[in-house]
Amino acid sequence: MTKAREPFEIGTHRIAPVTRVTIDLPVSVLSDHTPVTMSVHVVHGRRPGPVVFVSAAVHGDEVIGVEIARRILRAPNLDNLKGTLLVIPIVNSFGFLNHSRYLPDRRDLNRSFPGSVRGSLAGRLANLFMTEIVSRCDCGIDLHSAAIHRTNLPQIRVSPSRPDTMLLAEAFGAPVILTSKLREGSLRQASQEKGVDILLYEAGEGLRFDEMAIRAGVSGILRVLRKLEMVSGKGIARPKVPSIQTSASSWVRAPAGGLLRTFKSIGEVVYAGDLLGIVSDPFGEVEKEIEAPEDGLIIGRTNLPVLNEGDGLFHIAEVRRKDDPERTLDSLNSQLEADPLFDEDEII
Repeated sequence: MTKAREPFEIGTHRIAPVTRVTIDLPVSVLSDHTPVTMSVHVVHGRRPGPVVFVSAAVHGDEVIGVEIARRILRAPNLDNLKGTLLVIPIVNSFGFLNHSRYLPDRRDLNRSFPGSVRGSLAGRLANLFMTEIVSRCDCGIDLHSAAIHRTNLPQIRVSPSRPDTMLLAEAFGAPVILTSKLREGSLRQASQEKGVDILLYEAGEGLRFDEMAIRAGVSGILRVLRKLEMVSGKGIARPKVPSIQTSASSWVRAPAGGLLRTFKSIGEVVYAGDLLGIVSDPFGEVEKEIEAPEDGLIIGRTNLPVLNEGDGLFHIAEVRRKDDPERTLDSLNSQLEADPLFDEDEII
């Protein structure tokens, strides 16, 4: 006789198997006595399996992740989930409500981990997330976008402490996998120190939706869940081409303040010496050409034409000679456009 699966415990809640429920974890109380919580949707499957979290809006203005999380929760694939899935669409509700990247104390939550129960507001929220979410999980997927006035090509950033983490990144199927160093105080760093690896998805721009970036995120998360054998493969298409892998990237910065005219965008391959844009003073008396310092793929770009000297303009990743970025991007975009998962009549 098969032993019944135990309830999943989080906060003061016990969630029975084959149950989906949204719970509220207390965070703080505003100055007008309004309580603030972090809402977590728990899907606790009938059969055992990994425990995975999907989080968004650690930076409150990065709304693409919120929409990706919403669509994931509507996916029929979760109906027969193995293991447990925790989805936190809005981690930083303070910033989300104020259309701000930061918390009310102007701290960056993603530089405040692992936090402290007696620390600042950012530290307390970080501590809550580590205690109630990360400590219960085997791995996580954290959803981000570029800051406001910048945009990112869909990409997975990873610093694997275990070889199978890169396998999950490859299964996700984003156009680019960037192996990047850990930042002090970041969720990735704090989680890895606890033995929990995170895939960080970057795509689009702050306070804006980008349909293809959203689709890439939704399909990628479902592919990871399938790779972990948490959901069946029905309706989840594998990427037709492998992601472009890179471990080096750099920003081309404004040589002077002024007005920027750009000639290249994200997803374009550039070669050393290519003209990326021109910075001019408002009177048209001085112009400075901006050239690509080396060959690579543009994975991020500013959208703001008004510049100060030193502003980041183009984020260029090195690519291996054997890679064909244009073919990879065309294939993945065509696959997302044609994927029946995103038909207008489908649930998500």
